[in-house]
Amino acid sequence: MKTKPVLAAITMLAVAGALAACTAGGGDGDGGGGDASNCSNEIKNPDAPVVTLWAWYPNSEAVVDNFNEENDDVQVCWTNVGAGGDAYDKFQTAISGGSGAPDVMMVEADRIAVFQAQDAIIDLSDLGYEDVKDNFGEGAWKDVSVGDGIYGAPIDGGPMGMIYRTDIFEQYGITPPTTWEEFEATAQTVKDAGGPVFASFAANQPAAVTAYMYQNGAEPFEYDPANEGEIGINLNSPEIKEVLDYWAGLVQKDLVGTEDQFTPEYIAGVIGGDYATYLSAAWAPGYLQGAGVGEGADAGVWAAAPLPQWDPANPIAINWGGSAFSVSSQADDPELAAKVAFGVYADQASLDEGWQNQIIFPLNVNVLDSPEFQDYEVPFFSGQQANKEVYVPAANAYKGMTYTPLGQFYYQTLTEQIQNINDGSATGSEAADALQEAVVAYAEEQGFTVK
Repeated sequence: MKTKPVLAAITMLAVAGALAACTAGGGDGDGGGGDASNCSNEIKNPDAPVVTLWAWYPNSEAVVDNFNEENDDVQVCWTNVGAGGDAYDKFQTAISGGSGAPDVMMVEADRIAVFQAQDAIIDLSDLGYEDVKDNFGEGAWKDVSVGDGIYGAPIDGGPMGMIYRTDIFEQYGITPPTTWEEFEATAQTVKDAGGPVFASFAANQPAAVTAYMYQNGAEPFEYDPANEGEIGINLNSPEIKEVLDYWAGLVQKDLVGTEDQFTPEYIAGVIGGDYATYLSAAWAPGYLQGAGVGEGADAGVWAAAPLPQWDPANPIAINWGGSAFSVSSQADDPELAAKVAFGVYADQASLDEGWQNQIIFPLNVNVLDSPEFQDYEVPFFSGQQANKEVYVPAANAYKGMTYTPLGQFYYQTLTEQIQNINDGSATGSEAADALQEAVVAYAEEQGFTVK
């Protein structure tokens, strides 16, 4: 158990991040939710007990229908209360109010520790984990773990690679760089020839920058709730300073842009050839296509390559993004809820539909190891077998990250420091020192003992 001051502070942190209070849907008003009156899907067996689920992926209804058709002993009542932050705000309201949460909640991996610290989700180690643990790799389980506990059933992930424009690479006679040193040299070659910037170093993507830190062997945090409020914070290590100084150098030399990603302006630049590469995750093709990339003048020019490495003799795979199903502590029947968490999006039909329509990149090894998935000729990449060549090896090699209840403050502060790097007011090393100082001070304010 955490000390009371730490738990209280984390609760206040989460509440402060929520929007105005709103009524949570799908619950029975007394805790978890056996009431199926708010379902967005059809209950196939009305005589079976019902488990409520909040999830936001576009094919959630189809996935829930698949589960309900295959299971007579339990049915899922699905509600889409919003994606990401909107869902978290509603979940936080239910946590703070003591009722109204769903039995099962979709949670991104970097949010799990925040909810675990509030005792809002439960450990699944003894609720079916042993039956499914071989379905996922080390990194997938590490990302949904807090200490020795398992607090989520993995769904998908974002093994990282380098998406690049073949037309630009052909125009300037370059090949995909395999190291970050080559990346800089290639970017300089393109710039010297009057070409576009090579990539972007976006302040609004702190999760991606954190992944770069891990790729260089950094361990930004140590956290185990069993250690009575202790936390290790090492955000200005030599490995992290090297990463931030590297990107600061690219910015200073105008080899990369500094525009925020996921904006209409950025997408227009991607379509228009303003960037030679897009460093991103396996979910990126689906996102880019949804934003209109690859449909007009830039159709047929995209390809994928492995992410450059710091040390090619000791490659490190990294991940950006991914979600899981967590069981709420308000669940009426935790064992039944865990069956849903482990079972939804786990059947073959749902997994196939997810990756074939580029909604998710599944982490289930039954998909990763399948010839159909590995040999799939990705339309966005003009038929390239990108899963086999880039994303499956990265997913299999990924070892996971350590997330903490301070994650949202850390991301906010890292965003500010990237902005300082990008406007020239701080070097990478200076940004790392400021990041360390701010996060340590904040952790101590929240009642943690920083070791």
